[in-house]
Amino acid sequence: MIVMLVQVKVKAECIEAFKQASLENARQSSQEPGIARFDLVQQIDDPTRFLLYEVYRNAEGTVKHKETAHYQKWREAVAGLMAEPRLGVKYCNLFPDDLHWK
Repeated sequence: MIVMLVQVKVKAECIEAFKQASLENARQSSQEPGIARFDLVQQIDDPTRFLLYEVYRNAEGTVKHKETAHYQKWREAVAGLMAEPRLGVKYCNLFPDDLHWK
C-alpha cells in the first residue's frame, strides 16, 4: 500500500470552486481499482487549507490514477485556484495491512 498525502492551500475566494472540482475528482478516483481510499479534508481553523489522503494498492495504482481523464481535468481546473504549489508526499503503509483495506 502506498499512502499519498497532498497538502493544498487555495486562494480564499476560490474555496468553493476548489471543493467542487476536488469532490468530483474524489468521487471518481474512489472508483478506480488501484485506489483503496481517497479522502478530501478541509482544515477547520484555516478553510483555505485542504489535504487529499489517497491510499493506493500498489505503485501501478499511482501511475494509472494520473492517466485518468478525471485527474487531468481536476489538475487543470484547480491550477489557478491555488495560493501556492501543492505538496505531495508518499508514504508506505505499515499498519493496518492490506487485508484491512479490502
